[in-house]
Amino acid sequence: MAQPTLENSPGAQGEGPPAVGAALQALRQRQRLSLDELSRRAGVSKSMLSQIERNLANPTVAVLWRLSNALGVPLGELLAGGAAGRPEAGITLVPPHAIPALKSPDGHCDLRILGPIDLAGRFEWYELSVEPGGVLASEPHEAGTQEHLSVLAGALTVRSAGEERRVRHGETARYAADVAHAISNAAKSPASALLVVVHPG
Repeated sequence: MAQPTLENSPGAQGEGPPAVGAALQALRQRQRLSLDELSRRAGVSKSMLSQIERNLANPTVAVLWRLSNALGVPLGELLAGGAAGRPEAGITLVPPHAIPALKSPDGHCDLRILGPIDLAGRFEWYELSVEPGGVLASEPHEAGTQEHLSVLAGALTVRSAGEERRVRHGETARYAADVAHAISNAAKSPASALLVVVHPG
């Protein structure tokens, strides 16, 4: 079975997913990591990393997930290569097909990136849909990062710093995201939520 990939591009409908090569290379070089070191950390072959950086390969979301965890950055930063900058004055309307949509490695969680890419690493918000049995697990983000999960339908379970809480429709959970954390759906029906990630200033 094929690995899940980016479902929509932040450009016009029919275009491919955003090129992540420049963003990946910049993040890797900023952390002074060689291709060999990043390959070891992320479990992605050196040849694949080289192809991604040269925009010769379209990485799956599972690969992006491993790379973002290895670099300690949110997924949004890896998508920055294909995003537009700050909008001009006035009202900018973003059509549904222009909002990047991701699937988690287990295939049971959908994330729509609602926030502009230029805010990635500072403030991000996502529309999250989780099928029964789905788990969205994350490695620790940078120190001081917090997440805010507002359940819009169904119920979800949040785990952070050894604590676990069930979050029901209408409730909001606020928790540390600079430790290993996870959002899961143990119910028999799908759940949806708004996920906000706030990084330290």
